[in-house]
Amino acid sequence: MPKPSKAAQLWAERSELVSTGTAAYTSVVVDHAQNATIWDVDGKEYIDFGGGIGTINVGHCHPAVTAALREQAGKLLHTSFHVCAYPGYMQVCRKLIETIPGSSKKKAILFNSGSEAVENAVKYARAYTKRKAIISFDNAFHGRTLLCLTLDGKYKPLRQGLGPFAPEVFHARFPYEYRPPKGLKAEDLTAYCLGELEKFFLTEVAAEDVAGIIVEPVQGEGGFIVPSPGFLPSLRKICDKHGIVLIIDEVQTGFGRTGRFWAMEHEGIVPDLVTVGKSLGAGMPISGVVGKAEILDSVAAGAIGGTYGGNPMSCAAALAVFDVFKKEKLVEKAGQIGAIVKKRFDSWKDRFPVVGDSRGLGAMRAIELVTDKKSKTPLPGAKVKEILHACEDQGLIVIKAGVFDNVIRTLMPLTISEKELNKGLDILEGALEEAQP
Repeated sequence: MPKPSKAAQLWAERSELVSTGTAAYTSVVVDHAQNATIWDVDGKEYIDFGGGIGTINVGHCHPAVTAALREQAGKLLHTSFHVCAYPGYMQVCRKLIETIPGSSKKKAILFNSGSEAVENAVKYARAYTKRKAIISFDNAFHGRTLLCLTLDGKYKPLRQGLGPFAPEVFHARFPYEYRPPKGLKAEDLTAYCLGELEKFFLTEVAAEDVAGIIVEPVQGEGGFIVPSPGFLPSLRKICDKHGIVLIIDEVQTGFGRTGRFWAMEHEGIVPDLVTVGKSLGAGMPISGVVGKAEILDSVAAGAIGGTYGGNPMSCAAALAVFDVFKKEKLVEKAGQIGAIVKKRFDSWKDRFPVVGDSRGLGAMRAIELVTDKKSKTPLPGAKVKEILHACEDQGLIVIKAGVFDNVIRTLMPLTISEKELNKGLDILEGALEEAQP
């Protein structure tokens, strides 16, 4: 009887030791990675289209990042910014502030995860406005802490069995062009959703009681849903009209993924607060809230923070990331990657009955899989998993998204070579070919 592979042995160990609550997109057990390639513990090579769920925009183990970490490790590992300040923290805040649109004075604060950033953005909005209510949107994803789960627009499995949830959180309709309300034309979707929001202020929560509206400029876990034109600028106007803080969640969309440094730039949005994370640290845990100084100075000293937020090691990685983006022109590279992926995805939409929609911005692209293009019935999750596993067998890591778990999304490093990119797309195309009815 053949001996089980190292990966199989370690996977059995995972099953024995690790909570079933953590997801398992693949069965890969990684040994090492470089740029857009992962090697498992048995030496098998994979092209990485998952990118650590959007954290590896500069690629795995970028030399500039690893060099910065080695240097920092010999100087200072930790002190807590609450106890003693250090230059890296301020430098990261300065870099972030310089990238955010708008002419008003800005400040920033650093945390560990996207969820922490979102939680604290909500705190700031409530402290500044002296109001309680927060509005998010259906299909949204903002994290996995209790408040973030409440903000999320997907119930199962994210929220099922984990309540009760945070109060004073409300969900409005997000313009999902591929799945508009029955009988509504796509070109009328923005006006419809904005009309629903105005009605929402009458039936669910009064505008004058709303502290903040939080929105992803492209919904990530919801299925890479790009809002219909004009929706985000109109949200900005509504927030201005009612004194509501507009929070733009750029945790997954940020750092060049959509072909602009921030996805909100596509529609010229000037935010009040922005949540950032994921690719800021190239795999190191770091996130933040950036925005108007008057909002970020609206709480008492010591009210916001945490032991590890803006850790010196993570700050060193983040500063290296900013340099890599500039030197390697990764925002422009995202546009180039996106053009290649879009062309392939659009051709699959025309060719394959199972591909119902092709959408996205820049390198943040997705296909939505259906059993029938006319009814748009979502392809069952088991069938989607078969496609993903077929890709894995052929050496491609790619992950799903969407409320129906029927969306395949691309989060490959922006440093990926064109050869690797096309090879990965070829593998995905082959898996889709096999999946046709």
